[in-house]
Amino acid sequence: MGHWHDVSAALADPARSLRSAIPDAWGGFQQLHKEAMKEGAISAAMKEVIALVIAVRDECDGCIAAHARGAARRGATPEQVAEALGVALLMMGGPGTVYGPRAWQAYHEFREQQAPPA
Repeated sequence: MGHWHDVSAALADPARSLRSAIPDAWGGFQQLHKEAMKEGAISAAMKEVIALVIAVRDECDGCIAAHARGAARRGATPEQVAEALGVALLMMGGPGTVYGPRAWQAYHEFREQQAPPA
């Protein structure tokens, strides 16, 4: 399907293994994620875009894959993602020129998957 799908897939088994080793801690994180990312004063789509920018800032490819997929699934527009990645570039400088394009590519890879069939 694409590189960013592969990044997500490579993390699936180790994540399941760790989740079974620490179910209470993992469950607590899942609950926090659910609450933080739900619709509210800030839309769930924009929360995914914010998380994507933080993933870029943290230089975390697994996080980039997860939040690019989330942004695409929740309907964030290319314009919203691009502008947010511009802020990441502003705040990061040089590393933003590496991880910003990775996030952009990931968002588009997952967005194409969301497009209705022709």
